[in-house]
Amino acid sequence: MNIFRTALLMAAMTALFMAVGALIGGQGGMILALVFALVTNLFAYWNADKLVLKMYKAREVDARGAPELVSIVHGLAMKAQLPNPKIYLIENPQPNAFATGRNPENAAVAATTGLLKLLNRAEIEAVMAHELAHVKNRDTLTMTLTATIAGAISMLAQFGLFFGGNRNSGMGILGTLLVVLLAPMAAMMVQMAISRTREYAADKTGAEICGNPMALASALNKLHRGAGDVSNEAAERNPATAHMFIVNPLHGLRLDKLFSTHPRMEERISRLSAMAGGSSAHQYMSQRETERPRSGHKTTRRRGPWG
Repeated sequence: MNIFRTALLMAAMTALFMAVGALIGGQGGMILALVFALVTNLFAYWNADKLVLKMYKAREVDARGAPELVSIVHGLAMKAQLPNPKIYLIENPQPNAFATGRNPENAAVAATTGLLKLLNRAEIEAVMAHELAHVKNRDTLTMTLTATIAGAISMLAQFGLFFGGNRNSGMGILGTLLVVLLAPMAAMMVQMAISRTREYAADKTGAEICGNPMALASALNKLHRGAGDVSNEAAERNPATAHMFIVNPLHGLRLDKLFSTHPRMEERISRLSAMAGGSSAHQYMSQRETERPRSGHKTTRRRGPWG
């Protein structure tokens, strides 16, 4: 169902591009915009992993520096029948994680130090399984294709704004202005819908890889609250990367919520709970909460050798 919905949304974006191209740029303008967007996004596709890891000052770790984390990821990769990805740590108190790389052979997963401090081992396994699910489902390729089409639509809209559009379209000035304003917004909405669909798919596949949907539900709940409490300055400076993270790293501006690339957390947890065969993920999380000390009491967690 998720694959079908993604294909349907991508078909809708392609149709939107063709319609906007015909109305604003004509056939020549449409082809020019597509070629330029394709070249731009191909560069991003081949280099985005290096750029984003550098942007977040991620450092690669190995079995000597972070044996437990590396063991978790390698074990999950074997279950998922994937090559071992590169593993990175980000010195950031906000609990979060993401995957990047143009294909499974060139994949990388990254987790923040905040995530490793907040979650228990089962929850860390579930989060890493979610990130490997993005790799397995080739979501980087999907989002690159949608970014290409969305970028081409934006370029066509700018073409129409600066050059008056296709004089043979019969739209007139008002029609051209409406397309210029509404087409990029429509493309962005479709792009966000595809991103949310891929998150649902990664939740499902990740839960299957780790074999513990409730652990992923619990992790998502903790990460959602933790990300809301702790700022991620690098993400705030680069909001275009927000869709990569397992939970939204941006803070609660109204526009962040209106144009969120992530599904509602309640819905994600509900779907994982249904996967658990009717068991309540909320009850599981409540039980985890009772294990934590009451407010005002400090606790010392066992710190694993994360690096």
